[in-house]
Amino acid sequence: MTADAFQRLDAWLWCARLRKTRSDCAALVEAGAVRINRQPTDKPHAKVRTGDVLTIAQGSGERGRIAVWRVLALAERRGPPAAARALYEDLAPSDGA
Repeated sequence: MTADAFQRLDAWLWCARLRKTRSDCAALVEAGAVRINRQPTDKPHAKVRTGDVLTIAQGSGERGRIAVWRVLALAERRGPPAAARALYEDLAPSDGA
């Protein structure tokens, strides 16, 4: 892939196995739960590039969790969970300290 390669945000989240369907990923983005490099977005077609940092609000209230992922690779297709984990680096601090 070229240096200016990108992938749609909803497609990348689906390939990273954040949700079961791409439409669920699009709905999450449209709800304003995702930021790209600290910039809020509600556009499922937003461009994601290698090196971008995604901040994802998952759940709500006390049970909510914030995921912070650095995009390591773009996906060619949705693969098994091990391949999905290779798409990103989890930057959020672990709860057990």
